[in-house]
Amino acid sequence: METPAETFTRDEFSLTRWQSGDCSAVAAAVSGSGAHLADWVPWAAGGYTQADAAEFLRLTHENWETGRAYEWAIRVAGSLAGAIGVMTRDGGVEIGYWLAREFTGRGLVTRAVTLLVSDAFARGAGYVEIKHDEANVRSGAIPARLGFTVVRKELADDEVRPAACAGVKQVWRKEKP
Repeated sequence: METPAETFTRDEFSLTRWQSGDCSAVAAAVSGSGAHLADWVPWAAGGYTQADAAEFLRLTHENWETGRAYEWAIRVAGSLAGAIGVMTRDGGVEIGYWLAREFTGRGLVTRAVTLLVSDAFARGAGYVEIKHDEANVRSGAIPARLGFTVVRKELADDEVRPAACAGVKQVWRKEKP
């Protein structure tokens, strides 16, 4: 598959490839939404530092350059609202996402996923998957709303599982039309 665009702009939001200058914004967004995110992702629990953000940005750059994953900041009026990424899989891709607490409930992730699903299929992906803990019904509402189908459940492989998580990932899939 070819490399995606570094920037997408739609309605009131944009997706922009992460840059090293985003370090403070990432640290602030995750720290400011710690409890909201820590329910679902272990990396947000226990405090998120500038060093954590710098390592995240280093990995996103490395992943982009190697083609393992392509990750963007979700921005609304210049403010960091969250993140979305497309991870390369055998024959397809997996999409993951998170939003800062104050940006939830606006349909941002639904619209960003719609955009990246179309882009992935145009770039040659045969399928798109989304995985989430089955207790995270808000995250699961997105693939359900977009016509994905639950294809399997997997035991979570997280070494540290947040208390809100059931420990079972629901796997949704959409095949290329």
